[in-house]
Amino acid sequence: MSHRVVIVTGGAQGIGLGISQAFGRCGARVVMADRDAEAGRETAHRLCNEGLDIRFVQTDVSVESDVVRLVDDVVEGDGRIDVVVNNAGIFSHEPIESLPVAVWDKVIGVNLRGPFLMAKYCAPYLRQADPGNIINIASTRALMSEAHTEPYSASKGGIVALTHALAVSLGPDVRVNAVSPGWIEVSDWKKSSRRAIPEHRPEDLAQHPVGRVGTPHDIAQACVYLASLEASFITGQNLVIDGGMTVKMIYEE
Repeated sequence: MSHRVVIVTGGAQGIGLGISQAFGRCGARVVMADRDAEAGRETAHRLCNEGLDIRFVQTDVSVESDVVRLVDDVVEGDGRIDVVVNNAGIFSHEPIESLPVAVWDKVIGVNLRGPFLMAKYCAPYLRQADPGNIINIASTRALMSEAHTEPYSASKGGIVALTHALAVSLGPDVRVNAVSPGWIEVSDWKKSSRRAIPEHRPEDLAQHPVGRVGTPHDIAQACVYLASLEASFITGQNLVIDGGMTVKMIYEE
């Protein structure tokens, strides 16, 4: 990854922070695009102090002009774009009868419109990379649901479909894959004003065949692999990383 330029949306906290850190530790130049200025500045400062080549650009990926400004900034400052990780996402949990349409639009806007806009405006530069890569962070919610998650689940299902569509449209110059995380604990991967110590019950751990809840590190390492030459024959795929939770049949006792 040395000297490659990687954009990570939602890259300042949670899974995005893990991804930003992992690419930085592999020698990449990382641009964290995040709406949260407090988190972005704090995380960039901390990771730069670790010796990583990371900077922050405040961006709302649901806003076309923000995406255009971000891409122009990266191309002007770094001269290229090699990898885009579309991680930015928001969640909604409300019964459909009372769910405001504006909330639906907001979730779809960030979670699905955002990756589309990033692909649209980064594609010309990714085609020049050797190779270019897009990694979309979907979710196991694309495959299974709990009640009252319609906007989020729909957006993540759309991400999986967008992934294989982009893989066909942009190949062979750009490989496009998705990663679908399961239960990933991010409480201790947030900005300092919101950071908390994770707490898990034995029942939480037992739901996973591997015996634990996931961490951002688990997702980050998969992203680094998918962007590497070792994954050069992989495109259009959705890699589920959930500790086996979605393949375990759970019956109420």
